[in-house]
Amino acid sequence: MIGLRHSRQRDAVAIGKHYDVSNAFYEKVLGPSMAYTCAVFQKADNSLEQAQEEKFDLVARKLGLGPGMRLLDVGCGWGGMARHAAQHYGVTVVGVTLSAEQAAWGVQAVERDGLSDRVRIIHADYRDSPGEAYDAISSIGLLEHVGVANYGRYFTFLKSKLRDGGRLLTHCITRPDNLSRALPGQFIDRYVFPDGELTGSGRIISAAQDAGFEVRHEENLREHYALTLKAWCANLVEHWDACVADAGEATSRVWGLYMAGSRLGFESNEVQLHQVLAVKLGPAGDSGFSLRPSW
Repeated sequence: MIGLRHSRQRDAVAIGKHYDVSNAFYEKVLGPSMAYTCAVFQKADNSLEQAQEEKFDLVARKLGLGPGMRLLDVGCGWGGMARHAAQHYGVTVVGVTLSAEQAAWGVQAVERDGLSDRVRIIHADYRDSPGEAYDAISSIGLLEHVGVANYGRYFTFLKSKLRDGGRLLTHCITRPDNLSRALPGQFIDRYVFPDGELTGSGRIISAAQDAGFEVRHEENLREHYALTLKAWCANLVEHWDACVADAGEATSRVWGLYMAGSRLGFESNEVQLHQVLAVKLGPAGDSGFSLRPSW
């Protein structure tokens, strides 16, 4: 691809290549939730929809959402987190995605659910997110596309969007160490996620702290992503003919290979999934957290 890696122009092309494949294709692979990130399984035999609902709810609980609060959801995808937060927690949400197809689908879903007065989905770069003094920010599956060298700017920008005491939840795929990251030309970089970069949770936490956040909690959901990918692979197999009709046989085969390979990667600890919860402290150092986790 042309342009500097992680420039606005190149990021738009990279995101479009992966997420604008076909909304109909993703509906069949992801299921009704249209959530393209790791689900959270309370039990191994939970359905994919139950687990995706729990993921959104876990993020909401960690962020301490409540009626009247304002949430910024960067990398909002098809709007699942935004709609969940508005429906179940009474918050007002601005969701931002760089995928035109995701934004179009998300706007329709917001209207269908009667949430247009509380949820706004915008097609834009997260660096152009509108508004300020948000109570909370959710970033679910965005950091993989930001670039390790840009972590400092990512956290500094999001911190500037929060009020004092505001929380940030970053949910992203990681490496099991803090040394490696995806290299250009590898299979996933070339055919699936152009310009995606992964590193360890330690580098993410360090970058958040260096930007002035206080990190309050982190957890590894590695096994949960293996279960999520197992369900997506099963959906692809079940709806194979329709997926080929929507996105073509080549794309369907590539997605099947990358999802099956990724499942193995999570099972064998080649990759992990971390949630990192941080807060922008008030001037007196008040975090707003209870003495023990409330989620």
